[in-house]
Amino acid sequence: MINLFSKIFKSKDSKNYFSKDFENINKSTNIEKIFRLISNFSEKSEIRYVGGSIRKIINKEKVDDIDLATNITPTKVCEILKKNDISFYESGIEHGTITAKIDDYKFEITTLRKDVSTDGRHAEVEFSNDWHEDASRRDFTFNAIYADLHGNLYDPFNGKKDLELGNVRFIGNPEKRIKEDYLRILRYVRFFLNYSKVDHDESLKKIIKQNINGISKVSPDRLLDELRKIFLSNGFLKITKDKFCQEIITLVFPQLINLNILKNINDYSKNLIEKKDFIFLISLMIIDDTDNSEYFIYKYNISNEDKKRIRFLSNIYSKNLDKSIFKEKNLWKILYHNGNDYLNDVINYKIFQNKKLDKDLVKLKTFFSNQEAPKLEINARILIEKFNYKEGKELGSKLKEIEDFWIENSFKISDQELNKIVKN
Repeated sequence: MINLFSKIFKSKDSKNYFSKDFENINKSTNIEKIFRLISNFSEKSEIRYVGGSIRKIINKEKVDDIDLATNITPTKVCEILKKNDISFYESGIEHGTITAKIDDYKFEITTLRKDVSTDGRHAEVEFSNDWHEDASRRDFTFNAIYADLHGNLYDPFNGKKDLELGNVRFIGNPEKRIKEDYLRILRYVRFFLNYSKVDHDESLKKIIKQNINGISKVSPDRLLDELRKIFLSNGFLKITKDKFCQEIITLVFPQLINLNILKNINDYSKNLIEKKDFIFLISLMIIDDTDNSEYFIYKYNISNEDKKRIRFLSNIYSKNLDKSIFKEKNLWKILYHNGNDYLNDVINYKIFQNKKLDKDLVKLKTFFSNQEAPKLEINARILIEKFNYKEGKELGSKLKEIEDFWIENSFKISDQELNKIVKN
């Protein structure tokens, strides 16, 4: 029996545009196994590619995540995976999403859905077996494209054409889509920066501005995650040339006070952005001589390790310590105490501050990139065995005194100097 969806895939309007791209995915992953198991589960069961992976294939981008849609329930998906010894976890089962893992690849499998109710931050859903109904609840036309294993497309809202024309178009009524989930305002910014080839629609700009306050309903975690995606996207630098996108970003994230630092940056700085270090980029945006960076850290619940990086840079640059920090002696201290990553942050930050590339800074960075942190060869065992120290507070204090001298003496200490410190 051939169901409606299969008929759609075989229609003359659904040509096999990207068979080679999908074949490459099939060869490099075990996704064919997922397709086979779910397709064979019952006569009516189906599974298709959906969303981002298709969008990226059409746009000739690297596919780094694979989302799948199916018309069977999450419980049945789990049953199939468990029966066939495929590792999985319930990443969002209340919304119908199961993440399967085969080798090093993860596949998000989501059951077709329809919205029962929305409140601007999340939706209450019911599972469905209607592909068009599932497509209708998505945000943008090019995110509502499905494909079978071989790349045959089901594109109910002409998303492929919109993507090729560079038209970021909401499905149906834009205001209704936005009010369902206000995060879509930021998603619009991200997709516009990455894909748009036309100007913003004036009526859409008005709708977004009228609904911008609704963004307060969205959790800080979701906002930060979307900001990360914007910053790490290929179109990020276009934000300095797009007044509307910049306005929206600064309305949602007023702490990004240094966004204009990205204007007219040199090629070296562009290369740093392309390395996609989100925390470094955030640091560039939020550090000033106030507690602005601390507020950002607090509001968005930044991880402890990332806090340390931001605070380290803030301590140097917000207090104008950078004037002396670039003495070679002080850079060695950073390398010793904090490691190469922190040292790179310090130098890279300064490079960004200068519109004209400072070749001396680049030389410094190149030099230190080939250096290892100095290592103090004197330890507790030496003091105990050679100088008859006993374990305890006095031993620790003496080791600290030796280390302090060694650091201030450019990481050098002679036997004579050591003896003098030990005997004092």
